[in-house]
Amino acid sequence: MRSEFEFIHNIKKRFSLEAIGDDCAVLPMNDEHDLVVTSDLLVQDVDFRLLWATPEQIGHKTLAVSLSDIAAMGGTPIWAMLSIAIPDDLWKTDFLDRFYTGWQDLAHKYGVKLVGGDISRTPRDFVVDCTVAGSVPKGKALLRNGAKPGDAIYVSGTLGGAAAGLELLETDASNHNEVTSKQLEPQPQLALAKLLINNNVASSCADISDGLLADLKHICDASSCGAEIAAQDLPILPLIVETFGSDRATDFALNGGEDFELLFTVPEEKIFMLEYQPVTRIGTITANVDNIRLIRDGKTSIVTPKGYQHF
Repeated sequence: MRSEFEFIHNIKKRFSLEAIGDDCAVLPMNDEHDLVVTSDLLVQDVDFRLLWATPEQIGHKTLAVSLSDIAAMGGTPIWAMLSIAIPDDLWKTDFLDRFYTGWQDLAHKYGVKLVGGDISRTPRDFVVDCTVAGSVPKGKALLRNGAKPGDAIYVSGTLGGAAAGLELLETDASNHNEVTSKQLEPQPQLALAKLLINNNVASSCADISDGLLADLKHICDASSCGAEIAAQDLPILPLIVETFGSDRATDFALNGGEDFELLFTVPEEKIFMLEYQPVTRIGTITANVDNIRLIRDGKTSIVTPKGYQHF
């Protein structure tokens, strides 16, 4: 069965859709800035569960996912459109009022204006689509295709929390801690994105939505290069290691999706600009095209990404 990524690649090639390939489409806006636009679809019982997520948390996550795409391009968000399909049983409650409260709280934090959307009925599950637009300096958007052999590989924050948090919530819906918060209320890395683009630090960038290895492969494919990462350097919350053990914690970090941290590459001569930033170097870009190597317990192996796929 073809994967979602194969499907996207095929329609991009079939219809010559050149704007597809990064976290956002980059479109001309004016003489000083480009427009970056992204759209994300969230579906009940696929991307969230009403059993363990409050309406406010679902609203927050709906916008956070799209803001993370804007951050991955080095963008500053400006406006958003929100379309929802809701079943009768939720329509008759205060669910939507609380959902919009969570969405608007995050929007207010980052100066995002809601300018439109649509509302429809659905026979069973709640579905929401969020489109966000932002701006980047002309010709300066952070893309996936700029990594070069020798560049350092960095990630922001910590890894594996969203996947580990999902497992904890599926076991106990009332289990709310620093791990489950990574699943319930991800935080877009817009401040770091501004630093990267204003100082011309990163050679390539993506957000970690499908999983570290999967998103690193996207960068490697776009840049025609390979990568080597060290398992011992992965930033993982101690609580995940304590709860699941070292091996599973490492797997969450490598293949768990929805961390929405930034994954980016930096030329060696620019690494000093990241001093005191909440980022971690985890590896190096190599010239071995289509080859991602993992150093773990003193052994090096070629790894295949196993990040989340819808199909």
